[in-house]
Amino acid sequence: MEPCQLTATEAAALMRARKLSCEELVRSCLARIASRDPLIHAWLYIDPDQIVRNARELDKRAAAGAAKGVLHGMPWGVKDIIDTSDQPTTHNSPIYPGSQPGRDAACVGIVRHSGGLILGKTDTVEFASGGRKALSCNPFNPAHTPGGSSSGSGAAVGDFQVPLAFGTQTGGSHIRPAAFNGIYGIKPSWGAVSREGVRMSSVTLDTVGWYGRCVDDLIMVAEAFRLPKSAQPVPPGPEGLRVGLCRSPVWSHIEPSGEDALRLAGLRLRDAGAIVEDLVLPDPFNALHEAHADIVATEGGTSFLPEYLSSYAILAPDLRDKVENARGVTPDRLLASYALADSCRPAFDRLFGRGLDVIVTPSAPGEAPEGLHTTGNAIFNSMWTLLHVPCVAIPVGRGAKGLPVGIQLVGPRLSDMRLLAIAKATAPVIDTDPKAALRELW
Repeated sequence: MEPCQLTATEAAALMRARKLSCEELVRSCLARIASRDPLIHAWLYIDPDQIVRNARELDKRAAAGAAKGVLHGMPWGVKDIIDTSDQPTTHNSPIYPGSQPGRDAACVGIVRHSGGLILGKTDTVEFASGGRKALSCNPFNPAHTPGGSSSGSGAAVGDFQVPLAFGTQTGGSHIRPAAFNGIYGIKPSWGAVSREGVRMSSVTLDTVGWYGRCVDDLIMVAEAFRLPKSAQPVPPGPEGLRVGLCRSPVWSHIEPSGEDALRLAGLRLRDAGAIVEDLVLPDPFNALHEAHADIVATEGGTSFLPEYLSSYAILAPDLRDKVENARGVTPDRLLASYALADSCRPAFDRLFGRGLDVIVTPSAPGEAPEGLHTTGNAIFNSMWTLLHVPCVAIPVGRGAKGLPVGIQLVGPRLSDMRLLAIAKATAPVIDTDPKAALRELW
């Protein structure tokens, strides 16, 4: 097995045993990128010589007996709306070609100070909001999208070019690419990860998350970021776990492969001893999707006003629309949307307890759509983003087109580590063929 084929936790274990060096892992990733990225287009910026020098420096520190961080030696992809002090941050926008920030975003700093290595910047939808799409392709079929806006990060991890990568989510920009690329991902509770140094399009929604190739990868990073812990016990396996199968208020948008994925996940959990019951959310939740759209449009207008004033001619029309309030959101309507979200959040948290441990729900309508003009529909994500709850994406299998499909686990706010523990207990049941991607893409 090539080092780049390892999960992050497998690679970390070999490094601790001194059977793998950071340089060996990085060189393997770079070889995979050289071989595959002319087709996949996951990266906007990468400097192989500098990366190898940085890897050698990490290996020297380890050889000298320096303390190793939680993420020691792990290569990372960084979505190109997240600042890096030594690499450009262009937001995939013609307004900021070659822009070089003077410092790392907080999340990048945590990775570096935990021993991680920044491999490069991954392609993204412009400003992770609208305008230009990424050139990134789906590793399983380059004629299809890898999702977005975290397009390059999802494709790079899915294609074994890097073991870990940052994404962000305002609607469904992180969880949906996880499903389309057959990988694992976590969107933490809103506010659990600092957004300092990340270009925001919605101050009340934007959330930084990460991708890996198994739940243990997500947990390793979550420990570095000190995600919230819960005192509630977690079953060691699926047996007795109380699962709410939630089709959500937007079920009419489901596709056959998405419906099959949710059904299969429910059946597999039930066969493993979980208590699986249908969950219908209270009526007020039916309006959350439209409330999310109003908030995204309005807060996006605030965010992109500087570019609207400075670079109107090259600012994408759909981003201009936000500044000009093309959606026609009135102050009263915006306040009503905020109020609805404020009331639904504690109501959602109260669903959990004696009768419910976790919600299982679609992470996307189905398989990745064809074409790079689209990143797919975020309709099965926006409600959870607005609720500020943690979400974990788990692959289920393949749809009729041979492309990955998945589900997401959802928990109450600030239950991130407990949700990850539930994901670890259930993933072997839900994802019955975790090595399928390795066989298909190698």
